Amino acid sequence: MGTVRKIVGIAATTAALGTAGAIAAPAASAEIAPCSAAADACIQLGINAAWVMDNGNTTYGAVPITSGKPGYETPTGTFQVTFKDADYWSQAYDAPMPNAVFFTTSGIAFHEGSLDVLSHGCIHLSPEASVEFFNGLEPGDTVEVVA
Repeated sequence: MGTVRKIVGIAATTAALGTAGAIAAPAASAEIAPCSAAADACIQLGINAAWVMDNGNTTYGAVPITSGKPGYETPTGTFQVTFKDADYWSQAYDAPMPNAVFFTTSGIAFHEGSLDVLSHGCIHLSPEASVEFFNGLEPGDTVEVVA
């Protein structure tokens, strides 16, 4: 299944990069994530992109993201997925977090969210990407967040 995700991700990125006037893809190359081979997910905050990884290889992505707004910055570092919930509701912000994959002890997660609005530290993904990250990550998996 990882091979299928990789092919779909590369094909989608190639189409986006090769089509004049299309929505701009993230600035980084989709095939090369800036994280170590230990990462199961990689986030590069500086270009607003994320990848699902397997032994240093991209299996899905790069996909566009939004992250934490000023005062709620997404932390950089290496984290472990703590838990997942497909229908999580944030008590703190009284808001839905579909396909939530939590990776910090402070409540930061990947989840479906607006790509036009900065978060309270979470990583917002498109509906389609949130499903891929939810299905591709399990508790204990390594998430690396780089600037």
